[in-house]
Amino acid sequence: MNKDLTVGKPESVLCKFCLPLFGSIIFQQLYNIADSFVAGKFIGDNALAAVGNSYEITLIFIAFAFGCNIGCSVLAAQLFGAKRYNDMKTSVYTSLITGAAICIVLMIAGIVFCDGLLRLIKTPEEVFADSKLYLDIYIYGLPFVFLYNVATGIFSALGDSKTPFIFLACSSLSNIGVDILFVTAFKMGVAGVSWATFLCQGLSCVLALVVVFLRFRTIKTEGKIKPFSWRLLKDFSIIAVPSILQQSFISVGNIIIQSVINTFGASVIAGYSASVKLNNLVITSFTTLGNGISNYTAQNVGADKPLRVCQGFRAGLKLVWMLCVPLAVLYFLAGQYLLYLFLDNPTGTAMQVGIQFLRILSPFYFVVSAKLVSDGILRGAGQMKPFMIATFTDLILRVVLAKVLSIPFGPLGIWCAWPIGWSISAAMSVFFYEKGPWKKAEAEEARTPVPAAAQK
Repeated sequence: MNKDLTVGKPESVLCKFCLPLFGSIIFQQLYNIADSFVAGKFIGDNALAAVGNSYEITLIFIAFAFGCNIGCSVLAAQLFGAKRYNDMKTSVYTSLITGAAICIVLMIAGIVFCDGLLRLIKTPEEVFADSKLYLDIYIYGLPFVFLYNVATGIFSALGDSKTPFIFLACSSLSNIGVDILFVTAFKMGVAGVSWATFLCQGLSCVLALVVVFLRFRTIKTEGKIKPFSWRLLKDFSIIAVPSILQQSFISVGNIIIQSVINTFGASVIAGYSASVKLNNLVITSFTTLGNGISNYTAQNVGADKPLRVCQGFRAGLKLVWMLCVPLAVLYFLAGQYLLYLFLDNPTGTAMQVGIQFLRILSPFYFVVSAKLVSDGILRGAGQMKPFMIATFTDLILRVVLAKVLSIPFGPLGIWCAWPIGWSISAAMSVFFYEKGPWKKAEAEEARTPVPAAAQK
């Protein structure tokens, strides 16, 4: 159901809205985790390395889908908060058309340059064929990835985080079963892993779009709704393009880092592939909560309620740090047991690499989560320039330091690049939040107290 995020106690509103988002991203990550689990357990280390190696390239495509998701959700949320329902529907249709066009271009590029990208990241010959096979099938499933991301952006804009959660829970659990079926019963190898994801994502995409259009019927509008607007495309692009660039450059950075890791051999690749899946589960969860804060901010900016933006930041920070505590402790103290999901040999190089990676990064989850909450506020308010500055700082530092530190310290030096990049960019994001226009409203409120009911 649709939810107005401009009323009610911010802490309660964000908690109810973001917790299903957190659950959704857990199940979203299960797609990749399931692929790695089945590849590592039922096929072998080379298959696991192939899936992990391909994953860094798939993140480029996901970056564009993510950008469309953010552009659609923030714009639609601002219009929904302002109660401009005609424009809101037009913005959604414009986002869907734009997302489809971008997807077609990326599919063509992916088909043409797939081999080149794998060579670029120095993919070892023993995993090259499986990496290419996994990527080829993934590319054909891109329309489902794009349209599903736009659909979930629409649900978020309307304040509905429960419906995407239901879709993802069902499809990701199904993916695990289909993965195992295709690999163990049909002996399809890495192709079976990729086809399982293709089919399950496709089904969830179709169902999500059907529900979106049914939901639109409940929102009353006047007159004829335009299917496309160049004006709203511009507004969409102002949010989507920086978000695409952010995720794309992060993905490019990860590919460069992956190319450095690939020089250390298949065992290090496998250990990194397993541990980075666990790390991405956490980071993506925090990012998703940040996206929820973006929707909350966008609705309140659209409704001209800047004080609720400040309240939302404090509530969001409290919420994300509550998640940090158990996750950081679990990864630091018991990361090896989670790595058993992907790796068979508890004393091998791959396991040692994975444990080292998790123990270095997990204490800094409190730092990066603060950055992602601040980024959520900035993005929801349309403050894209400072958002991009902080993001690029993190990316450049991580890539440069990974290459430099890997020379004297090997893989250990690569892992140390993450905390340094996170810390500096987090300080920048929080600084930009503190300079936002909502802080002026908060200062004025402190000088002239307003009854609590005025902000509801």
